[in-house]
Amino acid sequence: METIWIIIILVFVIALVFSMFGQGGGSVYTPILFLFGYPVLLSVSTSLVLNLITSVSAGYVFYRHGMIDYKRALLFVPGIILGSLTGSVIDNLHVISTTFLLWLFVTFLVLAGARMIYSYREKGKEGEVPTKFSKRMYALIIIVSFLVGLLSSMLGVGGGIIIVPFMVYICKYPTRWAAGASHLIISFSALFGVIGHSAFGNLDLRLILGLGFAVLIGGNIGGRIGVKMKASAMKVGVGIIMWILAAQVILKITGIL
Repeated sequence: METIWIIIILVFVIALVFSMFGQGGGSVYTPILFLFGYPVLLSVSTSLVLNLITSVSAGYVFYRHGMIDYKRALLFVPGIILGSLTGSVIDNLHVISTTFLLWLFVTFLVLAGARMIYSYREKGKEGEVPTKFSKRMYALIIIVSFLVGLLSSMLGVGGGIIIVPFMVYICKYPTRWAAGASHLIISFSALFGVIGHSAFGNLDLRLILGLGFAVLIGGNIGGRIGVKMKASAMKVGVGIIMWILAAQVILKITGIL
């Protein structure tokens, strides 16, 4: 009984902190559940459910403040859905080894995290929300969204860790708007990842109910803080989270975690 309360407190804090920066927190939910003795696939599937709840809870706050660009955020959804379903099948059928993919992910996290943190030194205000994209950008969004869905479903991580820097630096979105769009996109990614894993019976409803309420409240509080944060602080926060996740993945690859 004491163990479950420790987990509840941990996921509450994670939901609160990560939701400030447009993240679902799945990158930390998975290893925490695994370290407390839950099977890997159950940890991943539960993490995806918690990710979904966090993103919906925080995303609602961004919606109330008018900080979600639905028209362009929904461009990510088809690729996200296909990637999430594909990832859940690969995970459960053990089709490929994910080691090489994990090292590529670590490289991206370290470099992108450094870029986000370095941006704190940059002067000037952020631009406006873009109103249109080029055909090349549309194609890039489809590719990136598929990879985000694939990675999210296979590892139980939050897709926002890739989506936010992609929207900020490639799509040229203001940081808080990128965070709002990220919560909407992550909701679809987590939802279809859960659907894919549920087909293989990897859901524990009692565990989900126990932790779901904690992340619902934590995500809502974090979202309220996030809509008021300065853009520079949000970028640094995302960068630090990316480095933390990179360290977790390295520990997982080397067998320490």
